[in-house]
Amino acid sequence: MALTDSQSPVAFVTGGARGIGLACGRWFLAHGYCVALLDKDADTLAQTGTALADPQRVLTCVADVSKPEQVDAAVAAVVARFGRIDALVNNAGVAVFKKIEDTTWADWRYVMGTNLDGAFLCTQACAAVMLRTGGGAVVNIASISGLRASTMRVAYGTSKGAIIHLTKQQAIELGNAGIRVNCIAPGPVDTEMSKLVHTVAIRSDYYDTIPLNRYGTAEEIANGVGFLCSPAASYINGQTLAVDGGFEASGVGLPTLRRKAQ
Repeated sequence: MALTDSQSPVAFVTGGARGIGLACGRWFLAHGYCVALLDKDADTLAQTGTALADPQRVLTCVADVSKPEQVDAAVAAVVARFGRIDALVNNAGVAVFKKIEDTTWADWRYVMGTNLDGAFLCTQACAAVMLRTGGGAVVNIASISGLRASTMRVAYGTSKGAIIHLTKQQAIELGNAGIRVNCIAPGPVDTEMSKLVHTVAIRSDYYDTIPLNRYGTAEEIANGVGFLCSPAASYINGQTLAVDGGFEASGVGLPTLRRKAQ
């Protein structure tokens, strides 16, 4: 038996312990949802649950999205607690930044297992629950690396490109059944992950290509996710929204333009 009002919408966010996932969780809480946050980092997830300080509306689930049995157990826990799932955000992701010739099969499978298999498994499990209560919305978190290639990202970029196409496949069949599926492709975002892997030179390269001349914030990505899950997006299905400051649209010449403006 669910422990909360079954009429309250429920959002399930993977990779929810920090960064974009946590920002999405906060957005849903601010808009009247109950929220289940899934992450394989048990310590950080526990700290996040304590910090949110809303045990009636927040459930934390420790699980690895690349493991079918763990996904099924987490979804069962969400249903037992809240009785329904209305929104799924497939945000859990990992990255390996290596040249193609240095990327091992283990690297490839590690990235694909979380980024692609995880989105497939979580959607399969959550869609069955959504259909029992009239449908819902899924947002897959891809990356600008899935729309345009860049160096050192053969596994990561390919996984995100696959997520974009997976979104279209899911949108056709699940949309027909009442579940909208869309995709967010974030540009560079100031998260803990980006701070660890983006050197000063890489950050400068991004600034040279982004018309808005800055990194995004996790909250800006969450706003896009929330919109796509909301009734305001009720006729949007199978789309990829680049939340990237114009990075995907940009070509060459911005540094020269900026120098001339000065």
